[in-house]
Amino acid sequence: MADGKRLVGHAGAVLLRRCADRMGLTGALAGVLPSSAAAGRRERAGVLVHLAIAIALGAANLSEAEQPLAGCSMGGYVAMAFLRRHPGRVRALALLASRATADTHETAAERLRFADLMLDETLHGQVVRRTAPLLLGASTRAQCPDLVEEVLAMAEDAPPETVAWAQRAIAARPDSLSVLRATDVPAVVVTGAEDELVSLQDAARTADALPRGRLVVVPGTGHLQPMEASAQVTSLLTTLLDDAMTADRNR
Repeated sequence: MADGKRLVGHAGAVLLRRCADRMGLTGALAGVLPSSAAAGRRERAGVLVHLAIAIALGAANLSEAEQPLAGCSMGGYVAMAFLRRHPGRVRALALLASRATADTHETAAERLRFADLMLDETLHGQVVRRTAPLLLGASTRAQCPDLVEEVLAMAEDAPPETVAWAQRAIAARPDSLSVLRATDVPAVVVTGAEDELVSLQDAARTADALPRGRLVVVPGTGHLQPMEASAQVTSLLTTLLDDAMTADRNR
């Protein structure tokens, strides 16, 4: 059976759909999520790029000037795909619960097996119920039962086909270390001290690749730091924006 490390697509898929609804990008999102499981690896890898393009084209209320960009979990991979496609459009960057390196062959294979499990009607429910809580840190699971139930409900609401495609897209993503090395903007990489999906070593390597990156470890949190420690994450993002404004004034 799959473990929590293969479940990142659950919360990511639901949050991405909610974000698309709020930004009026639901149609664009539907258009870039393939509906067939028969597509090849290249098309799966293109999903993240297409999502990044959908965000860029759909954000019609933004100017063509540089904008701050933040992404958590799968959103971080979309952010890196955006950077690859639009390197001059970002003035500050926050990557939460994301790694810049590509999956190993073994990890990618596990993701694809998990994607298949999501499409198995006889196993889907029990896999979700067993693994979804692992997106949260052990402290959150022990102290915040309401949040555990919320995350479980989000995972159960996520369409299996969408979760499967999210897993396949993440498995096919390229290494982004070179992209981050070329991203010379104020940046923060946030990881949870109890994250069972992205290790501290992975987060540190991501931060080290950014010329102006800094690593922040949020105690008592797992993979979903914006939900588990919303006040601290908000403060980190506010500080990042302040840093970006100071950098702009000093140009």
